[in-house]
Amino acid sequence: MTARVVLVGYGSAAQGIHVLRLAEAGLSPSVVVTANPERAAQAQVDLPDVLVVPDLASALELDGEAAVGLAVLASPSGVHAENALACIAAGVGVVVDKPLAARAADAAEVVAAAQAAGVPLTVFQNRRWDAEQRTLARLLAAGELGEVHRFERRWERWRPVPKDRWRENAAPEDGGGLLLDLASHLVDSAVQLFGPVRSVYAELSAWTTPADDEFFLAVTHTSGMRSHLSGSSVAGAPGPRTRVLGSAAAYVATQFEDEQHVFGFDDAAGCTGWLVSGESRRPVPTEPGGIASFYAAVRDALQLPVAERQAAMPVDPQDAVHVLTVLDAARLSAQEHRVVTLPAHG
Repeated sequence: MTARVVLVGYGSAAQGIHVLRLAEAGLSPSVVVTANPERAAQAQVDLPDVLVVPDLASALELDGEAAVGLAVLASPSGVHAENALACIAAGVGVVVDKPLAARAADAAEVVAAAQAAGVPLTVFQNRRWDAEQRTLARLLAAGELGEVHRFERRWERWRPVPKDRWRENAAPEDGGGLLLDLASHLVDSAVQLFGPVRSVYAELSAWTTPADDEFFLAVTHTSGMRSHLSGSSVAGAPGPRTRVLGSAAAYVATQFEDEQHVFGFDDAAGCTGWLVSGESRRPVPTEPGGIASFYAAVRDALQLPVAERQAAMPVDPQDAVHVLTVLDAARLSAQEHRVVTLPAHG
């Protein structure tokens, strides 16, 4: 039997990502939590059979056939930890949109609570399933780049007038800013490819919003590998989405979310990025797969015996704690203008 799903929050991420991906896995929400009248009305249009309630407590109090078995938290990042702890206390499995919390200590508290209660918990690090990530992982496994010494990934936009949303308006401690939003994805991608982080140097700026709208992280992994990760809302000329430098070749991903970021490369159909060595370049076929795998794995995990569910979840929440440890260190680095060394991972 498929678990009934409560979707907490009905903003752009809920409407544009979670509803669609949940439906692909046969997990369409039965309950939506929002106190916003316009979003409540939109939820009834998008999901005619859904029950809309104004707060999470009301959803968790449903019993009998109406009781929910999975909560998807698409609420503002500043309340992720609070919402997740409430779901865990109610015995409801949780998918938390990244980041798991606004600080690593809060994320660790959530993970510990889920472990103690035996409640399955995972984090929506959906960018692990992006074509560029899957394709690069294949190239690395095949050794086509040789010995890799630097990984670069950018998430740059041109939004000189910021959107009027909580992400742009909230302070960092309440989940606002690009460091918690986009860097959560970039750090997770780097860790998945090159292992845990040993130290970080960071620069943060807030040109148009109360919290950071531009970041740069120079990350050193415990392996000695280096990652340069950056994001900006005020980049009129975005740089290459991904560039990986190795002793045999470089991998360059020139296109992201249907936007061309580097001119002079015409991406070939069915390919993601280029393998380049000097004057030689060839398009790289895209690795099959996609984000639909995330919620399919959540669905399948919830059908296992209780003791086996956590291990089958698609993203280990401890990974999210490590990412937030890196982001906490990055904020400290930017404040104190120094390299920050992290505690030993694991």
